[in-house]
Amino acid sequence: MSLTDKAMTRIRELIQSGELPPGSRLPPEQQLAADLGVGRNIMREAVRALVAARVLEVRRGNGTFVTSLQPKLLLEGIGEAVELLQGDTMLELTEVRRLFEPVATALAATRVSPRQLAEIRGHLDAMRAAADDVELLNQHDAAFHRAVIAATGNETLSTVLEGISSRTLRARVWRGLVDADAAGQTLREHEAIYAALVAGDAIVAQAAALMHITTTETWLRAHLRDGAPAPRPI
Repeated sequence: MSLTDKAMTRIRELIQSGELPPGSRLPPEQQLAADLGVGRNIMREAVRALVAARVLEVRRGNGTFVTSLQPKLLLEGIGEAVELLQGDTMLELTEVRRLFEPVATALAATRVSPRQLAEIRGHLDAMRAAADDVELLNQHDAAFHRAVIAATGNETLSTVLEGISSRTLRARVWRGLVDADAAGQTLREHEAIYAALVAGDAIVAQAAALMHITTTETWLRAHLRDGAPAPRPI
């Protein structure tokens, strides 16, 4: 382990122990370097790395502080990492989504509020109106799923699923460009999810979400097996 890594580990330990709680200001540079047992240059490298990881933030003219450490802040980098994945990872991402999202949809059915149902319904109505515009349809598709997952009240889950869905969205757009019935089928699957949420039926909601994601996964597997290129950024 490099000296920089050791310094980063020590700062994390100070945060985990509560000695540096969220929102707290780091000690002055010279003192922090002495506390970490490293030179100031090594200490600066460690701080820069933790700033990049959103653990610390620099407030110009005021010092360096521990961030809020909220899931949305710390985990938002997942989406950036996903964008760099290559090859068969599109299928792996779809598998991950299949493992998490149906269960999350079931949880949403037990927690969704009338206001959240209205938001979800709004996205569904927008999808119907955009049935002939593949890209717009898929934008509302993504918003529909974000609203459903948000209804779980679990920010960590929402952030993780949002991160992995950024690339699977391309697969849905790609599907819409080559599959004439994709829009109609997508609408039917979303309507089934929405109906289960309205009924507050967790089992049916989970089954509807699983069916929806499995349909996309099955289609994607078939097209990649036939030698079609992986979806590219749009």
